[in-house]
Amino acid sequence: MPTQRTASEAETEQVGAELAVQISPGAVVLLHGELGAGKTAFVRGLAGGLGVKPEQVSSPTFTLIQEYRGRMTVHHVDLYRVAGREIDDLGLDELAAGDAVVVIEWADRLPRPLGGAYVVRITDRGGDRRDIEIDAAGTHAPARPLHSAR
Repeated sequence: MPTQRTASEAETEQVGAELAVQISPGAVVLLHGELGAGKTAFVRGLAGGLGVKPEQVSSPTFTLIQEYRGRMTVHHVDLYRVAGREIDDLGLDELAAGDAVVVIEWADRLPRPLGGAYVVRITDRGGDRRDIEIDAAGTHAPARPLHSAR
């Protein structure tokens, strides 16, 4: 999928909403981007496209996992404050095994690469401008467990 350029938070949300049209229950979306890149804005658009009220979506940095209910349930995960074996305690495998859409911010903190997921890379180009790359090779189910090997 070609890089999409956005010039506002609303446009970043719109790209998320466009992805929502393509995904189905059980999809996993891995988000990559620096702090302030617009990951939560992207999730707001994605969740909105799945019938979640946009004002319900906030960064789960301190709660780690937020659940939103719309036409599909969305589990919004933020790994900014966790790493390694702490990820096991979050129960991500169980979330990914269900019919909900699982969106993971700071996916680079997963202990190993994850196949079968949509990969979204958001690059801050200054101001409200963003480049968004989406690898839409998702099979709607992870090829590997999300947790670290024990």
